Amino acid sequence: MADRLAVVTGAGSGIGRAIALGFAAQGDRVIAADLDEQAARDTADRRPKLIFPLPVDIADRAQVDALRDRVHADAGAPDILVNAAGWDRTAPFLDATTEFAEKVVAINYLGPVHMCSAFLPGMVEAGAGRVINLASDAGRVGSAGETIYAGAKGGVIALTKSLAREMARHHVTVNCVCPGPTDTPLFAAQPEKLKEALVKAIPFRRLAKPEEVAAPVLFFASPAASFITGQVISVSGGLTMAG
Repeated sequence: MADRLAVVTGAGSGIGRAIALGFAAQGDRVIAADLDEQAARDTADRRPKLIFPLPVDIADRAQVDALRDRVHADAGAPDILVNAAGWDRTAPFLDATTEFAEKVVAINYLGPVHMCSAFLPGMVEAGAGRVINLASDAGRVGSAGETIYAGAKGGVIALTKSLAREMARHHVTVNCVCPGPTDTPLFAAQPEKLKEALVKAIPFRRLAKPEEVAAPVLFFASPAASFITGQVISVSGGLTMAG
């Protein structure tokens, strides 16, 4: 498994950072891609020989293509693509503006679409590859105050399943990890009452650690998951076990 190349979006903090560090810990090279270049550099500084930071706005297809060209030129086609970048802001659906809705969809749904469109041809040519998309349990069961985000993440789940069917003939697996409430900067920005209510609703009575969400991502990228594709796994401490 060592010396594979993984591209991880949203690698500057939270779950994306934990995923990047997890790959590096097992000897893989990692492109830490993030809108916040300094945050990506901070991640890379923890494993400077294996993690390499690059800036990208995944909502901008031109920037995604530029990232692909840079990665291919400097390191070759990646073996693994992890779409971990995401963004949201809690608010009632009826208060959402068109601009907010478009931003949520552009980052959370079209971002993974752009990344897959850019990097899958290299995997197809190589005849192998792993794609792991980060969706959300909001996309599985819905989430009040996150309706547009839930819709976008539901789209990521459907994207995963459909791509898995198309990519199977090329020996490329496509799977999805759906975190529940997790101790990340995005969660920390939510209103206090909402955060308290979510923690109380989790059977374990605590948030997930980013490393606990990274674990199934690393599994889906491992040889142990070679015959698994189109699957969605929830990491929510039992919050949505009936979903």
